[in-house]
Amino acid sequence: MPTTPTRPIPQHASGRSAVARARTWPWLIVAACVLVLDQFSKWLVQRDLPLDAGHAITGFFNIVHIENPGAAFSFLAAAAGWQRWLFTALGLGASALIVWLLLRHRNRTLFSLALALILGGALGNVADRLVWGHVTDFLDFYVTVGSRQWHWPAFNVADSAITVGAGLLLLDEWRESRKRDSDRS
Repeated sequence: MPTTPTRPIPQHASGRSAVARARTWPWLIVAACVLVLDQFSKWLVQRDLPLDAGHAITGFFNIVHIENPGAAFSFLAAAAGWQRWLFTALGLGASALIVWLLLRHRNRTLFSLALALILGGALGNVADRLVWGHVTDFLDFYVTVGSRQWHWPAFNVADSAITVGAGLLLLDEWRESRKRDSDRS
């Protein structure tokens, strides 16, 4: 019996886009969870701790209430106010790029998780800049040796998510490069 060659059913762009959106939602939900956790934690700190105050938790960790108008490590914190809009625009631009990357690479689990964490963190800090004009930082880790203390600059949940996301991106790239190397062999 002769076989008839089968042709794939053509997919319209709208069909592919609906599938892409469906597979992207879990990553957007992860980003939304990071955003909510970040904003809730900052709200608690703002509500319960006066500005520039701190509360010792352990021998190496405090909860503090600091307002940072700059970027990481207070970069440009002393600028005249324009940095608020620069960092807001950078955060929104990075967020748009991340959503685009999620749509294109939604099936790469580790890569997509990393992007989702970075997206949630970026939007958390953008929200602070838009509403308050600064980012609230409250996690203060330090090392005490004798009578000296060295503090890591205070940070927040959004910063933590961005850092973990960046680490996962590096891990994903390392895994992908090993996979490419083994495929060549």
